[in-house]
Amino acid sequence: MLSNSLQELDKAHLVHPVSSWRGHEARGVKILKSAKGATVVDATGKELIDGFAGLWCVNAGYGHESVVQAAAEQMRTLPYATGYFDMGAEAPIRLAAALTERAPGDLNHVYFALGGSDSVDSSIRFVRYYWYAKGQPKRDQFISMQEGYHGSTTAASGLTALPGFHTGFGVPFDWQHKISSHYVYRNPVGQDPAAIIAASVAELKAKVAEVGEDRVAAFYCEPIQGSGGVLVPPKGWVRAMREACREMGILFIADEVITGFGRTGPLFCCEEEGIVPDLMTTAKGLTSGYVPMGAVFMTDHVYDTIADKAGPAAVGHGFTYSAHPVSAAVALEVLSLYEGGLLENGRKAGARLMAGLQSLADHPLVGDVRGRGMLAAVELVTDKEKKTPLPAEVKPATRLFDRAWEQGLIIRSFAQGIFGYAPPLCCTEAEIDAIVERTRTVLDLTLEDPEIRAVLA
Repeated sequence: MLSNSLQELDKAHLVHPVSSWRGHEARGVKILKSAKGATVVDATGKELIDGFAGLWCVNAGYGHESVVQAAAEQMRTLPYATGYFDMGAEAPIRLAAALTERAPGDLNHVYFALGGSDSVDSSIRFVRYYWYAKGQPKRDQFISMQEGYHGSTTAASGLTALPGFHTGFGVPFDWQHKISSHYVYRNPVGQDPAAIIAASVAELKAKVAEVGEDRVAAFYCEPIQGSGGVLVPPKGWVRAMREACREMGILFIADEVITGFGRTGPLFCCEEEGIVPDLMTTAKGLTSGYVPMGAVFMTDHVYDTIADKAGPAAVGHGFTYSAHPVSAAVALEVLSLYEGGLLENGRKAGARLMAGLQSLADHPLVGDVRGRGMLAAVELVTDKEKKTPLPAEVKPATRLFDRAWEQGLIIRSFAQGIFGYAPPLCCTEAEIDAIVERTRTVLDLTLEDPEIRAVLA
């Protein structure tokens, strides 16, 4: 009765993010009741391995009592403190210090937001203020990448380059421009790393010249493109794009909302190429999804330029819940869990995950296996030589997700027929192996699907 009642209440009242509203009404909600480690339990008692860590975010895994205690203690002591009017609280101050100590280079300043989208939105405002402070207010043009995802607030969704976030919303704006993704598997220049890097750098420089060298403010990119299909660039690509931005005098913004906090191995993905972005956006793994929080890191030169221009005047950007003490207390405890063994376990589990998924490469439906650490994708095709994607009429996003669910596995199923993986860093060897084997079962069942067999024939 409870489940049926919740189903009806959900259909009648709860608007779900990034969903077909009518489609959701027809399918109904999958209600989760509890979770521990990398396992979640639905309302029927079915146990599933969460191979996607919620929404790329429960990096530490579910059910850490120490995190619950940290939140409860902060709630009892000081449940809220504004950061306005020169006020503050201990937890966010200590968190800012801890994060900047671990961040690359001189990313020594942190603005706390509420999540990834508004972290990106905040960064847009900071970039605009930076160029105003530099006496170049006409630098108001922004460049991002096709297949990129930078959030769904109004400004951030324009940097995002996925059609579903644009249709009907009046974005992107005319100050938001795109260059091609590095998408190695489907890159028109082929799969040679040097050729891909050269093509991306050349396209960025051409776009800057087209828009106007004195007009471009910043270039945004994810070190690994997440919602575009877990697109991993060739080694050296991020560094080359960062250097190109430095040469042209535009700001380089690394969006580490997905890749941050151990997802690819190190605490921050930028460390793998030894680069220091001008600004870096984070969220998700910052609190392991236990409570909302995001963070925008700024280098000294960005912070000082803004601060010096503002002088005694306020920099007019902020949210009621910026630097929330409960979120900060949770983040501090999660950070201690990462450094207490989860980062190391994630690196080992990530190597096992990648090896396991690579073992699926010879399956008739697998066109590409890619990833880094605990962030991976398997791209399905109906013709390996032609790289023909699954036909839209088989509705891969919902059908394959449901098929995985039936096998006790939660993964991301993209509309173009790509499985996305981002398991919690706490996964055991047995859980990683189960993710791979359940994926194999889903592939086999899909191969037997009459609609797929008809395409293959």
